[in-house]
Amino acid sequence: MKTAQQHKDTQSLSEVHQSVDTSKRSGWRRILSFIGPAYLVSVGYMDPGNWATDIAGGSKFGYQLIWVLLMSNLIALLLQSLSARLGIVRGLDLAQASRNAYPKWVNIPLFGLAQTAIVACDLAEIIGMAIGLKLLFGLPLIWGISITIFDTVLLLFLLNKGMRKMEAFIVSMVFIVGVSFLIEMFIVEPSIKEIARGFEPSILSGEALYIAIGIIGATVMPHNLYLHSSLVQTRKFERDDKGIREAIKFNFIDTAVALNLAFFVNAAILILAAAAFYKNGLHEVAEIQDAHKLLQHIFGNVAPALFAIALIAAGQSSTVTGTLAGQIVMEGHLKLRIQPWLRRLITRLLAIIPAFFTILILGDNALGGLLILSQVVLSLQLGFAVIPLIHLTSDKKTMKGFAIKPWVKTLAWVSSLIIVGLNVKLVIEEIKGWGAGGGWYVYAIIVPLAILIGLLLLYIFIYPIVSRIKREHNNVPHGEALDIEQVEKIDYNRIGITVDFSKNDRNTIRHALIQGGKQAHYYLIHVVETAAARYYGDSAMDHETQSDTENLQKYCDNLANLGYKASPHIGFGGTVKAIVQISNETQLELLVMGAHGHKGLKDLILGTTVNSVRHKVSIPVLIVR
Repeated sequence: MKTAQQHKDTQSLSEVHQSVDTSKRSGWRRILSFIGPAYLVSVGYMDPGNWATDIAGGSKFGYQLIWVLLMSNLIALLLQSLSARLGIVRGLDLAQASRNAYPKWVNIPLFGLAQTAIVACDLAEIIGMAIGLKLLFGLPLIWGISITIFDTVLLLFLLNKGMRKMEAFIVSMVFIVGVSFLIEMFIVEPSIKEIARGFEPSILSGEALYIAIGIIGATVMPHNLYLHSSLVQTRKFERDDKGIREAIKFNFIDTAVALNLAFFVNAAILILAAAAFYKNGLHEVAEIQDAHKLLQHIFGNVAPALFAIALIAAGQSSTVTGTLAGQIVMEGHLKLRIQPWLRRLITRLLAIIPAFFTILILGDNALGGLLILSQVVLSLQLGFAVIPLIHLTSDKKTMKGFAIKPWVKTLAWVSSLIIVGLNVKLVIEEIKGWGAGGGWYVYAIIVPLAILIGLLLLYIFIYPIVSRIKREHNNVPHGEALDIEQVEKIDYNRIGITVDFSKNDRNTIRHALIQGGKQAHYYLIHVVETAAARYYGDSAMDHETQSDTENLQKYCDNLANLGYKASPHIGFGGTVKAIVQISNETQLELLVMGAHGHKGLKDLILGTTVNSVRHKVSIPVLIVR
């Protein structure tokens, strides 16, 4: 069992740690209190990318690829459970743990690859939404793709208004359509014998390999591994051996239920596409645009509208998970935190550009291929998330008695070998095909790039094995509390002080103490700005919140030793809103804030807290440089 200090030293961006108390519940209610994190993750297993690869696989190869779908689901269940274990035991998400485990320079390409996967996922949501708008309103795809840039604003608005309820509505819609596919599957009465034969593994090559890789990428999404390791920390439990083991067990149940439901929906879509298209000789016509035809037995002429709405809803719901994962990856690998709207806008623009030019150059019909390509890209990035995950959860020094057992480790490495092996085979086949065309760029650009990426993957695998160097890590996003010097007394009674645990704090607190002396009460204010703090609001009790509370208490204790009265106050999410709210609730007479002095572009990216607070409070504000 970890000591409190070890727990603190190893946690970092645990976005949603301990926001739901499970200790007061028993029986089924206690189990249900752990259910939830995997539902957000499972949304990504029923997005437009999954639907596209399932439809393509069923229409082109019949039931032949069902075994790939099953294998992908089992691998996803294994890896997501490892991700949950990492978050529960170490209180770290995968990005932060990787940053600690590898040299600093490695985290830059790891971030770039993870971000590429998130952009690829977002590309699938964009295409799905554009197709949905076309089915619903007859809007040209080029316009539909252009409109999706505005959902950045919509998404942030919904997050601020309580995205949980909106997500519940979206998941309900996707669930309804999933059930519809299951019902339709029984109506068309596919051959049970042929379905059973589809579970028999077969050798993959050519287009079948390409589609299979797409199915794997659509199912075992790399960004979901980062997300899940963070979301499992929403549950508060006793951090003894029994409590941790119970949390791991219940989160495994949560993951198994969510992912198996997603598997049945995806299997139904593939089987339905095989029965409706492949059996009728329509091997090349079925794309996601045609999928609404599969529901016409049940819904008749309203099938396109219902399918379009579900497609848009699924895409938007997956966009939420992609946005959160993107912020987690950036904060984890780079320790960089920017405004959510800018984070979202950058991802969306990077995804829109290839979709936009694909339509302009190749036409609307090329979007289906681009959609499947986006899922292949997800699969190609998987090794860079999976290999560190296995190393991290196998490490007995950091996982203590909760390191994975040898048979689980073996299964994980076999799964990793399957994923990487299929990806390598695909890359070699594709490069050979391009090289046969005589393109100079293949040998001048693509081959060297593929070799570099391969060497990086090899390095990520070997480094934790050969490296025995123990390094010190500063896992806390902020610095340590500083000593406060004696100051003179003046006359304010209720003084607020904003702190961020940087070197500026000493000067800010000193100026505040000068104003109020030992007769005043000081309200130390700090705001947690993580992705989950914005998402869960004041219910977030993650490691960063706990760490900041401890640092605030250090300040309070330090002040008490010097004869001053102080109390800690934590805000969540939007910095300006939280500071103003705390100022009003505590009826402050003076607010003292430190100014960082950044201007121009930094203000745009990092925000202008001081200026915004100054305009929203009615009390004097002392800005200290």
